[in-house]
Amino acid sequence: MEYLDFAVELAREAGGILKHYMDREKHVELKGQANLVTIADKESEAMVIRRIRERYPAHGILAEESGVSGGSESSSSKWIIDPLDGTTNFAHQYPFFCVSIGFEHDGEVLCGAVYDPCRDEMFSGARGLGAFVNGRRLQVSEVDQLSGALILTGFPYGVRQKMKTAMSQFEAFLFDSQAVRRGGSAALDLCYVALGRCDGFWEMDLHPWDTAAGLVILEEAGGRVTDFAGGPFSVYGKQIVASNAKIHNEMVGVLQNLPSPSGRG
Repeated sequence: MEYLDFAVELAREAGGILKHYMDREKHVELKGQANLVTIADKESEAMVIRRIRERYPAHGILAEESGVSGGSESSSSKWIIDPLDGTTNFAHQYPFFCVSIGFEHDGEVLCGAVYDPCRDEMFSGARGLGAFVNGRRLQVSEVDQLSGALILTGFPYGVRQKMKTAMSQFEAFLFDSQAVRRGGSAALDLCYVALGRCDGFWEMDLHPWDTAAGLVILEEAGGRVTDFAGGPFSVYGKQIVASNAKIHNEMVGVLQNLPSPSGRG
């Protein structure tokens, strides 16, 4: 697929920018109490946007740092970009971050690429064409019970305002699964479920650039993605439950059985 090939090309080039800055002064800025942005985010995003505008000037762009740009009102094609997913990790030289680039047409994400420059792993996928890491086809795990599953999650930037909700979810999965890990990059978390390194993932308050590419990759690897109620997932929604499909209903059940938060959070 033409768009997938281009997404892979852009993700790899953007990953090169991240590697260049990995051990250098990053000029970290705060967008919020726990939301960082670095020169690497900005340069990576600027390069990707420039390349897209050069090749597909009629396409729209949705990027984490610069928002909506490009395209025309009638354009049905959009690139959804996270130039650096895992900025806090990157700023601390913790090697769990990536570039995520998805392509949406008529409201459906058709393909995407997620590149981890630290491990040199390129995850890619397109509707009907499968999902791959460095050319090897991806397949979700065979774990069929939550009690034997490794689950991933992340905390929203506003976790201090939603502490009770976040911690009640975390505690419930700690009790019901084999283990829970919190890596700090939603795009890589989705790809790790696709690869079978873990079995499920949930998080709240994400953005389209966090999930667009990983969504296609995981579903093409045999996974399932919904909202917290088990309903259809949209990259523009705020809830995601992703799994190898076999433990999905159990994961949704955990979230549905939590008491409604009261007070702060």
